[in-house]
Amino acid sequence: MRSISDYVARVEKTCGEEKHFIVILRYDRKNEAIARILKRASIKKSISRMIFELAFGAVSFRLYETGKAIFRNIKSKEELQKVLASLLL
Repeated sequence: MRSISDYVARVEKTCGEEKHFIVILRYDRKNEAIARILKRASIKKSISRMIFELAFGAVSFRLYETGKAIFRNIKSKEELQKVLASLLL
């Protein structure tokens, strides 16, 4: 059975008033993870299939073809883990 750590290399928290989390996908599973995310989230905007503005429930985020995702206005790491589990597993 797969876990989030099979797809995510690391998670970083940004500084500032608004809380954002940067998720770096594992290089060897990047394409599979991107395909799973695009299948489950709704695309608001796409720029040359390199950058995707996505929404999943009440969460909006930006996904890059390089394997980086920026989740905006997530309150805690636990909430981010729940969103990632729904998107990836």
